Amino acid sequence: MAAVQEMARLQRLLFEVERDFVRTATTLIYRVGEPELKYLLCQHVWESAGHARFLRERGREMSGFGSGDGVRDDLRRLFNEAIMPSDGATALAGFYRVLKPALLAAYRHYLQATHHLADWPSLHLVEEFIGDEDRHAREMRAFLQDTPEVSVWCEHLRSALAALGGLLGEHTRIPLPEPFVWESDTRRYAHPATCNRGKYPTCSSVFSYDPEETPIVRPWLVDPATDARVIRIMVYVWLMMEMDAVDYLATVFVDTPDAPFDLHHDLARHLWDESRHSAFGYRQLPKLGIDLMTVEHSLDLYNILVQMPPHERYAMMTMEFEAGSFPTKATVMDRIRELNDFEADTLLAFDRNDEQNHVRYGHRWLPEIMALCGDTRPVEEFVRATQARFAETAKVYGNQTPHALPPETRLTGSKILRLVQSQS
Repeated sequence: MAAVQEMARLQRLLFEVERDFVRTATTLIYRVGEPELKYLLCQHVWESAGHARFLRERGREMSGFGSGDGVRDDLRRLFNEAIMPSDGATALAGFYRVLKPALLAAYRHYLQATHHLADWPSLHLVEEFIGDEDRHAREMRAFLQDTPEVSVWCEHLRSALAALGGLLGEHTRIPLPEPFVWESDTRRYAHPATCNRGKYPTCSSVFSYDPEETPIVRPWLVDPATDARVIRIMVYVWLMMEMDAVDYLATVFVDTPDAPFDLHHDLARHLWDESRHSAFGYRQLPKLGIDLMTVEHSLDLYNILVQMPPHERYAMMTMEFEAGSFPTKATVMDRIRELNDFEADTLLAFDRNDEQNHVRYGHRWLPEIMALCGDTRPVEEFVRATQARFAETAKVYGNQTPHALPPETRLTGSKILRLVQSQS
């Protein structure tokens, strides 16, 4: 059984690497600004979660893989180090110029080390994952920067990786150079107080009751007299602003290092869904005549929730924001159907279906995250207390982002109405 156990050992290491990539690469999402880059990172995280799940399923068929989900200390230390740069572009380069190439090399090593007939089920998986890793490298290439800071950081990570002998220990270990300082030993990682939206204008919220203030006018969404074409544009802005959910949900992974893998797997799916929903609006609004540089990005939810512990963030997301959106979104869907817009109908239907699954995730995983955070209250009591805590926290950290654009420039409800009327 020695051959089986050796390949199971390598699969176990690959599983641990993929699952810790999911835990830590999510910290990049709210630190980079380009929406397409955020969407891509969410996709890569979800695909890595899938790799880890399939590796675990196959590994458990083999003697010696182990039954737990834990990550060994030396790998965890490497990934904890990778998140330490305060600059998102530098951290991104470390992941995609050092750690991801090392993972690709590890998969290729597995192919060389195993017997292609005896271990055919693993062979098939690894070949698929190599294809994904090659694509990830191509997709990310345009977003990677070349600066002196990036070069220094990547060399730092390469030294840490070489001291392990590669992710699988497939190379001779090279002692750390002198002087080498583990950044993760000198300070704790901390989420930035606000998220990065790159070149796009920002504000506190895109929702209000004033059509001269924001693009989404709450009463108009449910008013039968509102033109359905106005509602369509407003709901696409709403969907694009699910970037809020992308950014604050991404903070939960690294704050729950001891979570079972299945929890992080479902959070990764949730994250990828939210990124797709945001992309619905981001890609559809220009087709309807909206200049994206006139659409301010709302920051309030991230700014408030990052002040709260992870179980409270997750509770507000699933038990309050998503569960509470269903009545309004049902009305919106009915109005959009008046337009005979198959694409809009389809996007909203998938958004609704995904959100229902997310609330199910909340019921499944909120008690687990509460336990990880040491909270023993009944769930219903905890949710009520968290809603009250959110309201109090919002008084301090909410409404602190002024409009980046003047009223004559930014998209508002009144401008949406005039645009639709001009197209009649």
